[in-house]
Amino acid sequence: MQISRRGILGSATAGALAFPLRRARAQKQTIRIGVLNDQSGTYRDTTGITSVNCTRQAVEEFGNQGFEVDVTYADHQNKPDIGTSIARQWFDQGVDMLIDVPASSVALAVQSVAKEKNKVYINTSAGSAALTGEQCSPNLVHWTFDTYMLAKSTGGAMVQAGGDSWFFITADYAFGQQLQKDTTNFVQQAGGKIKGAVAYPFPETTDFSALLVQAASSGAKVLGFCNAGSDVVNSVKQAHEFGVQNSMKIATLLLFINDVHSMGLDVAEGLFLTESFYWDLNDRTRAFTKRVRPKLGSAYPNMNHAGNYGGTLHYLKTVAAMGPAAAKADGRATVARMKSIPCDDDAFGKSQIREDGRNLVTSYLFEVKKPSESKYPWDYYKLVAATPAEQAFRPLSEGHCSFVKPA
Repeated sequence: MQISRRGILGSATAGALAFPLRRARAQKQTIRIGVLNDQSGTYRDTTGITSVNCTRQAVEEFGNQGFEVDVTYADHQNKPDIGTSIARQWFDQGVDMLIDVPASSVALAVQSVAKEKNKVYINTSAGSAALTGEQCSPNLVHWTFDTYMLAKSTGGAMVQAGGDSWFFITADYAFGQQLQKDTTNFVQQAGGKIKGAVAYPFPETTDFSALLVQAASSGAKVLGFCNAGSDVVNSVKQAHEFGVQNSMKIATLLLFINDVHSMGLDVAEGLFLTESFYWDLNDRTRAFTKRVRPKLGSAYPNMNHAGNYGGTLHYLKTVAAMGPAAAKADGRATVARMKSIPCDDDAFGKSQIREDGRNLVTSYLFEVKKPSESKYPWDYYKLVAATPAEQAFRPLSEGHCSFVKPA
């Protein structure tokens, strides 16, 4: 099975995004997948080319089952207007499924385009729970995590450990705002208090010193970072330089293994974080990682990357079950069929896509190891707790998704 290889696309011009014509394939249906993410900015390490290669891994493992698969990718630069422009042009040029899409502002904007064009949209890297809530779509599957799950797992654990007063430093866009809101709810439900919060412009902020001074003077026991990617790496490093960890516990409400690697264990040790995938979790995750590692250079996959693998594999299984012509003709029907088929892959094990598009996966709370505890490359996590899939996410009845029928 051939997979198209493309350079990083930073523009949204029709010429740059067009698929080549292949006369030799005229007799065989072609499913076209577009990986839309950050190739150059804040989320380049937590999505980027590694997400593309994990998508390609799924295509290779799926094999030749009567239709071809093309994979292309582009850089949305964390800008909704660029993301929607690329998505619209791709759909007009025959892309059948769009996947990845970090940055909730971009993810929510692309959601409307996928619904309008009746295409399949699998989001693996944006956190906003609104994707399956008040802004839900019958064309979407939200695969990997969301703000509710992060707030419940990481935020809830911090409160249980005595962190009953919080100060937030928040990226000022949909993801950061929703994550702060969800975590606030869990803190207050447990009897905790919010001492304050400050939002910063995203994605242009790199100096967090003034924000850290406000946090340290707040009197709060916990500093919650409602950000991700290079932002959370920079903010934790700067907090460490300021010695904030000596007076406050630090809660990284979205942290990936790639971020831990970038910080180093001497800075990241003791941090709590939640992921739905860890490469060294069990025999199946290790087997998947061993297969995909030759494509990844020095990187290891995180839950976003694994989501591209799992989401793509389940989509292709569904296409095979429906037939490629039927799948290409109706994205909404394809997503409905995806919901009816149980998911099972080496990255996440067994899961099920709920009526609102939420894929129900187990969430794992990890603590970052001390340098002395790490025995081999990327041996970074200690498992603290696991939240079963049916308990990890917001109840269906509380999401207010417009097409979900009342119980």
